[in-house]
Amino acid sequence: MKNLNISLGVSVGLGLFYSPFSSLSAKDQDKKMNIVFLLADDLRWNSIGCFGNDVVHTPNLDRLAEAGVKFENTYVTTPISMVSRASILTGQYMSRHGINRFSKEINEGSFADTYPSVLRRNGYYTGFVGKYGVGRIREDDFDYVNSYEGLHWMPLNGARINVLGKDENGLLYTKIQGDSIHVTDKNLNDAINFLENRPTDKPFCLSVSFFATHAQDNHHDQYRYKPSSEKYYQDIEIPMPVTSTPQHYYSLPPFIANEKCESRVRWHWRFDSPEKYQKYMKAYYRMVTEIDLAVGEIIEKLKEQGELDNTLIIFTGDNGYFQSDFQIADKWYAYEQSIRVPLIVFDPRIPAGRRGVSYEEIALNIDIAPTLVSASGSPVPNVMQGEDLSTIYLKKKHPRRDDFFFEHPFINNEEFIPSSQAVISIQEKYILYPHYGFQQYFDLRKDPLETDNAFLRLKDSRKMKKLKKRFQELKTMAK
Repeated sequence: MKNLNISLGVSVGLGLFYSPFSSLSAKDQDKKMNIVFLLADDLRWNSIGCFGNDVVHTPNLDRLAEAGVKFENTYVTTPISMVSRASILTGQYMSRHGINRFSKEINEGSFADTYPSVLRRNGYYTGFVGKYGVGRIREDDFDYVNSYEGLHWMPLNGARINVLGKDENGLLYTKIQGDSIHVTDKNLNDAINFLENRPTDKPFCLSVSFFATHAQDNHHDQYRYKPSSEKYYQDIEIPMPVTSTPQHYYSLPPFIANEKCESRVRWHWRFDSPEKYQKYMKAYYRMVTEIDLAVGEIIEKLKEQGELDNTLIIFTGDNGYFQSDFQIADKWYAYEQSIRVPLIVFDPRIPAGRRGVSYEEIALNIDIAPTLVSASGSPVPNVMQGEDLSTIYLKKKHPRRDDFFFEHPFINNEEFIPSSQAVISIQEKYILYPHYGFQQYFDLRKDPLETDNAFLRLKDSRKMKKLKKRFQELKTMAK
C-alpha cells in the first residue's frame, strides 16, 4: 500500500477472517449451500485492491478473492441501476425483462422466475436488505425485507432532515436533527439481524444491496462517508485519469460532449477542478473501505455460526463509473469505465489448488441468477439468458462466451442520457447510437483507452460487415 496512513486495525475481525477457508466438509456434502449475494452501487471494476488498485484499502474483499476466484472481465449488459438490478434478479437482458424506466417494476408473474423466488420455492429462507432499485419492493417476495435507498445518512427515532440551503449548483446542504445511522451501517445491521434470527432448519439466501458507493446526487457533499473514515487517504494524491482532458472530452460524440448532457453536469458537481477531484475521489474510496469492513463483519458472522464453509458468497457491482475519464461522471455509456465491474466468488466447492485464480472469461450481470440457482441444486428457469459461472471455476465443460450485446435506453430524453447499443468483446467494440445514427468502433487491443474511433476508416471493410452482422444476431438473441 503506497503512502497510505491507515492502521490494519480498521478491519473488523481480521484474525478470524484470515484463518484458512476449508473445503466443503464431508458432512455438508448433502446439505444445500447457503447463499450470500453482496452488491455494491456504482463500483467500477478497478476500485478494489485485488483488481489492481494500489490506493484503496480493501483487505476483506482481497482475502475473499484469495480464498475464492475473481473474474477480470465482468460486464453489465446495461449500466444503470434499475436495469442492471432487474437483469441480476432475472438473469435476463433488458430486451426480455422490459425494465427500462424508473417507474417500471418486476410484476409478480415475472418475479416468479427470479433467483430469490426460485430459491424460496425450493426451501430457502430468503432475505433482502438495502437498495432494491427496481420500482417498489413487495414484502411478500421475500421472507425478510428491509429496503431503503437514496440517503447516506438515515434519520432514526423521529429525527428530521433540515435543509440548510443550496450551493451554486443547486445542491442541498442538509443536517439531521436527532439520531441517525449511516446507510452502510444499516445495511450491515440488517444483514446481521437476518443471520441471527433466521430459521436454522433451512438453507438461506441473503441479498445485501449497499447504497455505497452511489453519490447522494442532490447533496452538496455527494459521497457522505462516516466521520470515522476521515482518517483514510488523507496523505495521498490520487492520480487523475490520463483521459481527463478537454481534448479527450471533445473526442466524444457531440451529443455527449455538451454541457446539457447529464454526465457533464455531474462532472461539474464532482470533478471539474483538481481540488474537487481529490476531495470526492477520497470520499468515494472511503465509502469503498466502509463496504469492505461491512463485508468482513458478515463473513465473521458466518464463520461464528459455522456456516462459512457451506456458503456461496458472490460480490459484484451493478455498473461501473466514470471518475473524470473524458471529463464526464457517472455511467450510462458503452465505454469500459461504465460497463466493467468487479466480481469475486467464494464457493466452498472450489478445490484448494484452484483458489485465488483469476479468470479471463467474459462474465455478465445476467450470469448471477443462474449461478445462484444452480448452486442451490434447483433447475435454472428457461427464461434466464445468463450462464452458470460455476461451470468455469469448477473446471467443467462450458461454452466460452466470445462477446455480448449491450443496450441502454434513453433516460428522460436523448439529450439527457442518449440511448445506445453495442456488440462488445475483450478485443473490440462496435457502438450504435440509434437516435443519432452515430457509430463507433474501437480496437481494444491497440486502443484500450477508447480514444480512437476507427469506424469511418473501416465502415466498408469486411471486418465491419461481419461485426454488424454479429450485432444483429446478438440483438435478436437478447429478446
